[in-house]
Amino acid sequence: MFDTITDRFGRILKDLRGQGRLTEENISGTLREVRMALLEADVALPVVKDFIGHVQQRALGVDVMGSLTPGQALIRIVHRELVSLMGESNTALNLNTPPPAVILVAGLQGAGKTTTVAKLARYITEQLGKKVLVASCDVYRPAAMDQLQTLARQIAVDYFPAPPDEAPVPIGLGALAHARRHFFDVLIVDSAGRLHIDDEMMQEIRLLHDAIRPVETLFVVDSMIGQDAVNAARAFNEALPLTGVVLTKTDGDARGGAALSVRHVTGKPIKFMGTGEKTSALTPFHPDRVASRILGMGDVLSLIEEVEQKTDRDKAKKIAEKLQQGKRFTLNDFREQIQQMRGMGGIGNLLDKLPGLPAVRQQVDVAKGEKEFVRFEAIINSMTVAERRNPDVINGSRKKRIAGGSGTQIQDVNRLLKQFHLMQKMMKRLSGKDGMKKFLRGMGGKLPRGGLPF
Repeated sequence: MFDTITDRFGRILKDLRGQGRLTEENISGTLREVRMALLEADVALPVVKDFIGHVQQRALGVDVMGSLTPGQALIRIVHRELVSLMGESNTALNLNTPPPAVILVAGLQGAGKTTTVAKLARYITEQLGKKVLVASCDVYRPAAMDQLQTLARQIAVDYFPAPPDEAPVPIGLGALAHARRHFFDVLIVDSAGRLHIDDEMMQEIRLLHDAIRPVETLFVVDSMIGQDAVNAARAFNEALPLTGVVLTKTDGDARGGAALSVRHVTGKPIKFMGTGEKTSALTPFHPDRVASRILGMGDVLSLIEEVEQKTDRDKAKKIAEKLQQGKRFTLNDFREQIQQMRGMGGIGNLLDKLPGLPAVRQQVDVAKGEKEFVRFEAIINSMTVAERRNPDVINGSRKKRIAGGSGTQIQDVNRLLKQFHLMQKMMKRLSGKDGMKKFLRGMGGKLPRGGLPF
């Protein structure tokens, strides 16, 4: 997400280097480029005008003190305004009400509401420790109820069954009564997808809202539809007392215009971002962190949180202890690293969040790297225990057998072994005192020789 605008901002700020003061002339030219970057990212025009006006007002006459360059001065101003534009800070779910706290999920057809309900249920269960019940009032889309029931089973939360021929309001009231009887902390209600111009459907969801009285009414919007996302959010905000927005499919949106526009247009906070298809791919929306990612500063705090939540600490600790003791990094360790990386969203997610690596991302074919992960894991799985422990025994005949067993080519096996040896060397460098600091200092924001180890 934000690839387009991040690349443009990077070039803009690079052009400012070497100037000793921010003047009206160079600010005017820079803001013209910023305006074009925002419009290309599909940010709503009124939002662009307000944003540019605020930045220009703050930037004029700012002296560059000490070693601070004009680019750094402007980036601080732009960062501050981006944070302000998107809502200052994360707005958490308001569940401070006598249980069950009801969450109603609304949105357009195809926005990803049902998947979002499952993601929310998993987040609230795992991160907030609440007992959650989910229910579907979508009586129009074929198999919508079955989809939510299947997802609920996968994430081990309770599902309220209802006949598909029953109306949404009775289903909602039945789910609420069931949640009360069985002492659920939270009830999440999925509604039918609708077009904002459909008056009959909008009236239906208003009646459902009035009946179940949700403490949170979340609008789910597909970030990839750009300007239409803003228009839809505005229409739903006029029809319902929305409390927040969930942006979906942000992993497939290179522009990010919806994230920069929705809060400004509706006045409602973006509470979550959907970052993939898995039920774990939901992250709280932090405006300051997103602004840092847009400007190429990375998002280390979110990365740390993901590492804590999505990695196996015991496995990571064992590998770290092995390295500290000077033991060899094996193909079993390499496979575990691949699995951990994939669980965190893959290469692209990592490069998005590490500061100073936009240039590195341009050197990496992310889609190709993700496929390589899958291929590498299949190859390692085709090896014997002895081969994984000591890859030096893998000769030509063994490579032929491994390639046949994994459905790959001998060249793929050779590439895996080459990348493994590179990773082995990197791990050796990381194992000593201050190894990580020395390693990052040596990289200097560039790829290590031989490319990234994936």
